[in-house]
Parts: sequence; structure tokens; C-alpha cells
Amino acid sequence: MSESPTNRSGFLSRAVEHVGEFAYARVDHLGAGVRYMGGMAFLFWDTCVWSYRGWFDPRIKFGWSSLTAQMVRVGVKSVGIVCIVEIFIGVILALQLAPTLKTYGQLERVADVVAIAIVRELGPLLTAIVLSGFAGASIAAEVGAMVESEEIKALRAHALNPVRFLVVPRFIATTMMIVILCVVADYVGVFGGFLTSVYILDVPPQLYITLTQSALRTTDFVTGLVKAGVFGAVIALIACYEGFHVTGGPAGVGRATTSTVVKSIVALIGIDAVFTAVFYALGI
Repeated sequence: MSESPTNRSGFLSRAVEHVGEFAYARVDHLGAGVRYMGGMAFLFWDTCVWSYRGWFDPRIKFGWSSLTAQMVRVGVKSVGIVCIVEIFIGVILALQLAPTLKTYGQLERVADVVAIAIVRELGPLLTAIVLSGFAGASIAAEVGAMVESEEIKALRAHALNPVRFLVVPRFIATTMMIVILCVVADYVGVFGGFLTSVYILDVPPQLYITLTQSALRTTDFVTGLVKAGVFGAVIALIACYEGFHVTGGPAGVGRATTSTVVKSIVALIGIDAVFTAVFYALGI
């Protein structure tokens, strides 16, 4: 039995309706992404303006005590967890590389790979991922709680800019401390590879040190530190932006912290991929 014209027209209308709903949803998601990036760009601009004015405009008092407190919370309190993660990464890299390198009679070259991988890539990236959960979620929850308790409205009612008092110290502290933590992570990660190679793989310690020094260049450290600084700025901006847009009470604060961690990790990996491609193209 052939399908009636009425059924065919109903099927076509439903198909067109589903396609339209799908296209509308995609456009709506794209618009939300553009609005999010635009809001982040405005927040970054305001942060840069107030940071500049705080440093160089004598009429504006810079919040040194707030900056110091944020540096302690973001950086000093993160040293332990960063060191634990990085030393394990050094151990894992050495043990994973050993069988393959041993096959080619180049077991001692584990020093080269561990050093370059950690200094250029794993040191800054893993430090940033740790901080996105350790500091980023904390910043988002703190700012979000201020929004829900209307402390932000109170600041604006007193003609005080919340970006100046809340975002700037967290932005500067996170950007500065992640660079310092990256240096610590580099040394600890390489030390983890050193311990594994010397005491498990029987690589002579002096040979390991010599190969590590010959493998690393100044550009390796610089590229890693540049990545770390950008990662810190991104974490701080995402955390503050999510905190400022909290709605729905305590549940909204929880959603903001979760969103901060997820978006930060995705952004970090994407930015790291861009950096890696650019450095590869430039031969750095």
C-alpha cells in the first residue's frame, strides 16, 4: 500500500521541524559561546586597566595585603600537592620510557626525554591543572558567595569597583605564583626521573646529570614559563567570571565551581596545543 500524500506531508513537516530545532540549538550554543568569550574579554580588559592604575596611578591605593594573601593561598599552599604530582610524573616517565630505550641500547637517554617533557610540557600543564582545581574552584566559590550575599552590590553601592578589589589581586597572584610553581615543578619532576633512573634503572648519577644539562636549552625553560603565565591568567579569569555570574543560591555556587574546573582544563589543553603548534612552526 502506497503512502498517502497526507502522511508524506506530515513526515516532511516533522523532518523540517527537527532540522530547524537542531539548527536553532546550534546557533544558540554558538551565540552563548560568543557572549562568554566577549564577557571574558571585557573582564580581562578591566583587569588590565585596574592593574595598571593600581601600579602607576598614585591616586589609587593598591591592595598589597590582599595580593599577599592571595599569593599565599594560591601559591604557597599549593607547593605540596604540585611537588607530589610532579615527582610521580618523573617516576612514571622514566619507567615507561625505559623498556623502549633499553631495546635500542640507549637507556641513559631517559634523562633527555624526562627533562624536555617536563620542562616544556608537563611541568606547566600539570601545575595549571592542579591549580584549576585547587585555586580556581576556590576563587569561583568565594566570588560566587559574595554575589549571593550581595556583597558585590554593596561594593557598587559605595562606588567601589569589584574588579579592582576582587579580580586584580587574584589575577596577579595566580599569574605570578603559577610561574614560580612551574619552576619548582620542573626541578621536582626531573628529580623524580633522576631517582628512578639511578636507583631502579642503574643509570650512573653523574651521567644522568650531564645528559640532562646538555639536553635542556634556555628556550625550553622560557617556553614553559610563558605557558605557565598564560595558564595562570586564564584560570583566574575563568574563575572570577564564573563567580560573578552565579545564580540560584548555594547550588549555583556549586555549579560555578564545577564549571570553572571543567572549562579551565579544556581551555588549558586547547591553549597548550596552540602554543605547541606555534613553537613547532617557529622552530623553538
